[in-house]
Formats: sequence, structure tokens, C-alpha cells
Amino acid sequence: MTELLAALDGSSSSEKILLKAAAGAGKSYALMQMVETALDHAGCGRVGVVAFANKQLYPLARDLGVALGRDRVCLRVSPGRLDELDDETLNAACVAVTNADIPQDAEVLIMTSHMCGHPAWNILRTLGPAWNGEKLFDVAFVDEAWQLPMYLYRNRSHHAPVTVGVGDVGQLPPLDRSNNPYRGDGTYNPYRAWPTIFEGDRRTWSIELPTVWRPTAAQLPLWRAFYEDWDELECVAAPGDRSVDLGGLTSSSAPIWSTVAAGTPTLLEVEGLDDPEAPDVDPPLLEVVESWIDDLVASEPVFRRAVYSSDGEPCDVEEFGFRNPSGTVLAVLATRNQAVEDAEAMVDRLRELHGLPDGSIVASTVDSWQGQTNALTVAIHPLSGASELDEFNSSFGRLAVTCTRATHGLLLVARHGLDEMLANAPARPGTPFGEPGNRSLPRQTHERILATFARGTATID
Repeated sequence: MTELLAALDGSSSSEKILLKAAAGAGKSYALMQMVETALDHAGCGRVGVVAFANKQLYPLARDLGVALGRDRVCLRVSPGRLDELDDETLNAACVAVTNADIPQDAEVLIMTSHMCGHPAWNILRTLGPAWNGEKLFDVAFVDEAWQLPMYLYRNRSHHAPVTVGVGDVGQLPPLDRSNNPYRGDGTYNPYRAWPTIFEGDRRTWSIELPTVWRPTAAQLPLWRAFYEDWDELECVAAPGDRSVDLGGLTSSSAPIWSTVAAGTPTLLEVEGLDDPEAPDVDPPLLEVVESWIDDLVASEPVFRRAVYSSDGEPCDVEEFGFRNPSGTVLAVLATRNQAVEDAEAMVDRLRELHGLPDGSIVASTVDSWQGQTNALTVAIHPLSGASELDEFNSSFGRLAVTCTRATHGLLLVARHGLDEMLANAPARPGTPFGEPGNRSLPRQTHERILATFARGTATID
């Protein structure tokens, strides 16, 4: 906050502020706090909030509208996106489908990075410049900045004298199929942009946010395995701040869920299954997972979590369950669309069988679930059934997203044989050219991450 205010009043030469945060660090919360701080400054009259995908913007528009007031916050979307907005968002923020719909006195303008391209120059002509007298915004905030292709990030920074990028270097890139001027350059990754390229620039100020909100204390070693080069990584949740009461669960899956409910990341390998359709399309494995989730839901577990005050102290306890969910209770994640179609059919059956509300249990690809939060994650390990490591199944970003969504418990399932496959896999290059992070080989990195899990084997007769 101090650096942002210094940049606004001219006492700092910073033009770019970069906040590098781990998964579950509360990046969006930090961004919203900085938006409020900027608008309280005498040198700031209008800010922009930009992200790659619309689904990232909708909760920001809702929460900023609630915090600042509806008439101060405007979400600019294309007409075809109106049906995606729920009543809560529509009531919290102004929504504009044309530039003429944008209120002249709107202080927060929220849009996708693509909308912030050529359309933003038209908005500038419609609204006029912000208080700086030249550019559309006094500050441009970029959420999940490390997802943006570099050409998009550079262009969006032209709309404000100060830009703030918030993001997680370990996340997956978006697939940007638009006209990328760098596409075809073999020494440049056209899908990934690194605001970290600006580090070392005297006009760039960068810092790590080393505290994470999402994991339980028992999950912290797993988080550290993904961010091993960080000097420090701690979590807000103390032991006991998150708990799961399994009720009367007495089935054969009770030991599995007891370990998961303790907050310990759990990997269960299954042997004795019929052959899969493909390594990552595995109906026999999903059938076993369905029986375990069925057992869990039938026991009607109670989830508890501490509610923290602004200074991080617990001030209340919230309870929820599958029948009275607070957000998504359980997310089933897989890597391929066909596998997720099978998983969606599974969760549909479970919701209908137990009469659960929509959204209590969901299925998604790992890529689509990036940036989301749920209480429990049940995921098919990306290497399940694989015979070798390839660029897709060994992606650290994909595994990181898989493992870092849950606030209460994580269960990874796989066909038996992960250790043997990793031990025998041919070596292959690590981090692709131009990407940050360690260049350790995928095999060793996966082995390091697996070492943080409680491990078990289930045999199907």
C-alpha cells in the first residue's frame, strides 16, 4: 500500500508494482484493498481492474460494488455475456454493454484484457482521461497478471501511469488464440507473459506475499513443495481452525476420509481395476471414487472454519455442509474434457440421489478450475495410468492447480504404479524456455511433491 501511495503522489518513481503470491494467498482480496486505498488518494479519480477471463471479473465486480457502492463500480461486458451474470452481481455493480452505458462518474471500470485493448481507446474518447489528464486510468490493476501473454500485459499498461500486477507464477497459462504478434518466434512462449521480466527495472517495485489463506496447517508442506525457492511461506490457518466432523461414517471408506478430514494431503493408489479407456479417461477408477464420495455425502459431514478479522485473528466459526453449502463443498477435478464429462455425470447422479443443491458438488477440468476455491478436492492425479512423462501430464502448473484449491482436505487418486513410472521415466527437459522457476527435471519435481502426501493403496476385488 505504501509503495502505491508513493507512486501516486510522485515520491516514488515506480510505474509498475508486482505482487507475487502463492495459490490461496488472497490475491483478489489484496487487490480490492489496494483499489480502495488508491481511490482514497487525492491523485486518483479512476482505476481500471483487468483480468484475462470474464469469470475472474464477476466476483471482483460484486465484491467491489458491495464495498464501494454500486454507482462507483462499472463492469464492462459484451452483450452476449449478460446471461452469465447472477442477480447478486447485477445488484452490486453497474453493468455496461456499450461505452455509452458507462457512467461518467464511475470510479472503478472492470473489463477483460481483450476489452482493454482497442475498445479502451474508444472508452477514453467517451469518458475523457482520469485525473492524470492523459490516460484512461490513474491506476490499472491486473488480476492474475502472470496469466496474460506479454503483448497483452504491455498494451494494458499503456492505459495508466501506474500498473499493479497481482498473480501466481505457478499457475497455468491461458490459451490465447487471438492475433499474438510474437507467435511463431521459437524463442518466445506465446501463451505466457511474465511481468517478472520487469524486475531489475528501476521503475518496477516487486514483492512476494508469503502468507497463504487457503490451506490448513497440515497442507503447508505441500504448498512449500511447489514454492521451494521462496524464502518464506506460512499460512493463516492454525491447527484446528478448519475441521470436518464425519458424523456416523462407518463404511470401508471411513479410514480414507478420516485422513483427508485431518487436513493431510492424501494420495490413494488403486489396483485391481479393469483397463481404462485411456490413461486420463478412466471410468473404472471414477466408479470407485463415486462409491467413496457417496459414503461421505451419506454421512452428512459438518465442515467448520474460523472466520478471521482484518488483522488475522479468529473472530467467529462458520459451519456448512453438502445440504447448506458455503460455496463449493467438493470439487472433482480431472485433466481431459472427456474425463470431466464422465465426472459430471457422476456428480449429477450423486446430487440427485442425495437431493443436494446445485453447486455443492461440481466437476471440472483442472485448467477451468484455476483460481477457484472449494472445501474438499477429489482429483485424478495427472500422471495416473501414464507410461511416460509428456509436456501435458507433467506440467507443474497443472499439478499445482490440482493440489491447491482446497481449504479443508485433498484426496488424489491414481492407478497403482506412480513411483515405478517416475523411477523408470526417461529424463526430459524441465521448465520451458523463458518461464521462471526452477529448471529441475519433472521426474524429480513430481517425486518431491509426492513425498508430502500421506500414501495408501486400495485393492479392488
